[in-house]
Amino acid sequence: MIKVQNIYYMLSYAFQVLREQDYGLCGVEEFEHTAELLAEILIKGLTFQIKRGLNRQYRKKEERDNTIRGKINVGESVRPQTIVRRQVVCEYDIFSFNTYENQVIKTTCISLLQSDLSKNRKGRLKKLMVFLEEVELLQRKKIDWKFPHFKYNRNYQMLLSICYLIMEGLLQTEEDGCVYLKKFLDEQRMCRLYEKFLLEYYRIEMPMITTTSSRIQWQLDDDYDYLLPIMQSDIVLSYKNKTLIIDAKYYEQPLQIQERYQSYTIHSSNLYQIFSYVKNKDIVHDGSVAGMLLYAKTQEDSAPNVEYKMSGNRIFVRSLDLNLPFEKIKEQLEKIAMDYFQIH
Repeated sequence: MIKVQNIYYMLSYAFQVLREQDYGLCGVEEFEHTAELLAEILIKGLTFQIKRGLNRQYRKKEERDNTIRGKINVGESVRPQTIVRRQVVCEYDIFSFNTYENQVIKTTCISLLQSDLSKNRKGRLKKLMVFLEEVELLQRKKIDWKFPHFKYNRNYQMLLSICYLIMEGLLQTEEDGCVYLKKFLDEQRMCRLYEKFLLEYYRIEMPMITTTSSRIQWQLDDDYDYLLPIMQSDIVLSYKNKTLIIDAKYYEQPLQIQERYQSYTIHSSNLYQIFSYVKNKDIVHDGSVAGMLLYAKTQEDSAPNVEYKMSGNRIFVRSLDLNLPFEKIKEQLEKIAMDYFQIH
């Protein structure tokens, strides 16, 4: 698997707020596994947000009382039981910490407290729960992760994303009801992080290159595109008159085996996909668009490093070794762009 330290650096590019405050200490501390790293980021992020102020919003509250407050619920107030007690049922708004995002954060923290997380971090989490006392818990399996991110600051966006990685990628409940933490994120979550890391790395570290994650339009003879799938690229690098489309791939086994021939090959679906992206992006058909399958190399010995020329376009298959010191990872990424665009 990937070094835990490198996962922190990947997260710091995916979420720029990790480069601020005291998050940088996470890049120095040694973590036994990913779960401890994510828990530490959550603790630091929540501590900072509490000092800055937790999000609040107006929520409707209904209660029986002897005094009138807000709007009277006539239907409930005329019930015999309410009349006998000489009470009225009122509805009013309160400015509460019991927001959905805070519920997600608290639910994640409580889940960590029920897991096999280290005692030190459990102790720090318990102290933070005092500030979330009025916040309700959610059912873990029913959390809606589709948050409207524009409503939250960058720290909240990061916190909710870390909660997602913990709840969906690390926590597992056994038949006995105990909650355990997996040591590393699953392949699906690592793939999304890997894509986000590559995109943000090129945006930040190589500003001379235009970096986007854009849709590629089908080259059609007419405008009829009914039922055609969307071609959404991971990373598109453009410099002067050249373009490189990078498709980020994260597999435990980067190559597939063809049992019939007892040989290893590139995943056929990956190759078909990048070829389709390149041919539809190369509108003028001058070969100025190239494609690259960039596989994450973790522990596998296989590290594909080949180049093909297909119908006038270049298709690269490369491996990014994520087990090296991070400075070496940066060198690999910079070399990919500088070699293709011939930047000196």
